[in-house]
Amino acid sequence: MTKILIVGGGFAGVWSAASAAKVRQERGLSEKDLQITVIDAGDDLVIRPRLYEAAPDRMRVPLDRVLGPVGVRRVTGTVTGIDTGARQVTAVRRDGTPVVLDYDRLVLASGSQVVRPALPGAEHLFDVDTLAGAARLEAHLLRLPEPITGQRSGEPGRFTAVVVGAGFTGLEIATELVGRLREVAPAGEVRVVLVERLDAVGPELGEGPRPAIEKALADLGVEVRLGVSVLEVAHDEVRLSDETVIPAATVVWTAGMTASPLTSFVPGERDRLGRLDVDEYLRVRGVEHVYAAGDTAAAVSPDEGRVVMQSCQHALPQGKYAGHNVAADVLGEPLVRFEPAPYVTCLALGPAGAVVTSGWDRDVQLTEQAAAELKHTINQVWIYPPVDDPAALLAQAGPQGVVREYELGAEPAESVPAS
Repeated sequence: MTKILIVGGGFAGVWSAASAAKVRQERGLSEKDLQITVIDAGDDLVIRPRLYEAAPDRMRVPLDRVLGPVGVRRVTGTVTGIDTGARQVTAVRRDGTPVVLDYDRLVLASGSQVVRPALPGAEHLFDVDTLAGAARLEAHLLRLPEPITGQRSGEPGRFTAVVVGAGFTGLEIATELVGRLREVAPAGEVRVVLVERLDAVGPELGEGPRPAIEKALADLGVEVRLGVSVLEVAHDEVRLSDETVIPAATVVWTAGMTASPLTSFVPGERDRLGRLDVDEYLRVRGVEHVYAAGDTAAAVSPDEGRVVMQSCQHALPQGKYAGHNVAADVLGEPLVRFEPAPYVTCLALGPAGAVVTSGWDRDVQLTEQAAAELKHTINQVWIYPPVDDPAALLAQAGPQGVVREYELGAEPAESVPAS
């Protein structure tokens, strides 16, 4: 029996497994001939790009309904080590029992995580990096109107949110919080403050979409504080580096991402985000039998010669290529060079709509409600894998399944969103 092991049940991991299963089916192999296993601590594919929205508990799809029908074995456990020499992965199951998984080929697709700051009061920070974090924020927002012992309902800062970091995630949660806070706050009490240590909002997004972003922030009344950072957080206030103190019951941290710490077990080169250096086939350079995909891989788009972003848009095709290639590799077949769809940015801006750009120069294509309609389609249709439908899943798998659906005007693949 030949074994393919995929670490991670996110977008890259799911599509790696589906694409390997497609190769297995097309070659007429059985599950005993080629065993495909996914190991992840959770039972669901978390729709992470939607965690800035309300009701985050709905943003998931059961892995067994996606991968079970195509014969992918699933192990629920937390990975504790990877031995690339012995070709083994160690993990701990939920009941505390250890498990050791052998592999012939490994795909590391364990994602990324927000960089947690070491500052006084960090325990008061919220985030939307994980389902648990987003659910904690949701519960907190819903409790805001409740009386607090010794405090008045109109206390300054109760319905104030400070968002730290004006990058992609920071902009999406800051603009979304305007509407979410209005739903629970008395009229006129909502305040959202966006804090960025650099001198512009969306610094990594460039100049193209900035006017649309700044207009949306102004229209929504989001206060922007540039060139400052957070020094200290308490349960009811934030102190900034310019000594400004903002009364706030809610502080959301979005500043900085890094690749999964599991990359440290793989003896390969890494970039500043901790992503493993991979070749054009998504093989980790210098490490035999190991591939990486999604936020753990510093993959290069051959057309533009740029390292792709840590994003859902790039995790999906990386998974599809990695899964195909890892299966082709064990079967002695030619590998296929990674080639993602053209880069598109689609940034949600809460009640102000969205902004859509194309290319690495980020030329603005759509704004406001027209852009919001595309964002809605991406978030609620395109990024969901088919469930309980092996034929539909395999039809979208593999390199040929990298539909250029993010291109404006392109027809999306048929995916079935889960409720």
